[in-house]
Amino acid sequence: MNSNSNMTDALSEGEIQFLASLARAIAYMFHHKYKVLLIALILTSVAGCAVYQPSDTNNICNIFIGEPDWYEATVDAQKKWNTPIPGMMAIMHQESRFVAHAEPEREWFLWIIPLPRKSSAYGYAQAQDPVWDEYTADGHAFDVRDDFDDAINFIGWYMHGSSRILGISKSDIYSQYLAYHEGRGGYSSKTYNKKPLIKKVAGKVKRQSQRYQRQLKTCKAKLDDAISGWF
Repeated sequence: MNSNSNMTDALSEGEIQFLASLARAIAYMFHHKYKVLLIALILTSVAGCAVYQPSDTNNICNIFIGEPDWYEATVDAQKKWNTPIPGMMAIMHQESRFVAHAEPEREWFLWIIPLPRKSSAYGYAQAQDPVWDEYTADGHAFDVRDDFDDAINFIGWYMHGSSRILGISKSDIYSQYLAYHEGRGGYSSKTYNKKPLIKKVAGKVKRQSQRYQRQLKTCKAKLDDAISGWF
């Protein structure tokens, strides 16, 4: 998302490759008898960092049935910000496809020197640093962008703010996404009118929200039962 206002483990493939290389290097330095133990510890650490990644991101029932905690967190955000579950999930789907550590690709100079990423967007909600700082300063100091609960709450918070500041209905997912992507300042100055691709994407988000809404009607009762008995 734009900072105006304003994929499927926890570790990326590059990070896993780095850890594997590190394990080989350290194992080489130690006596052979420590090798198996060292690699086992590293692999255990990597496995412990694994997070849920839905297999079918186009089906909200499959997403929530696979991880009821996500449904509970989304319901909490809905109650707190009065924002629709299908709309919040459609925005997250567009931004990251529900990948915890999603971030813009990095370009390389001469294939060996990493260059800065195109933006500071990170996590499930692809929130950039400035707007995330604004969010954490607003009573969410310990929230992090690669935690689903925090990210879905951020999306609800942002939609609520766009409704209050810009007058956008929380059910108008098309306009809500334009404000989310362009930033509230960009939305106010209608920067999206010069970006036909962004308007096309906003239409996709709206249709995804409508699809999620139809699907959720078929499994909401089951999901509610799944979380109603939890402490």
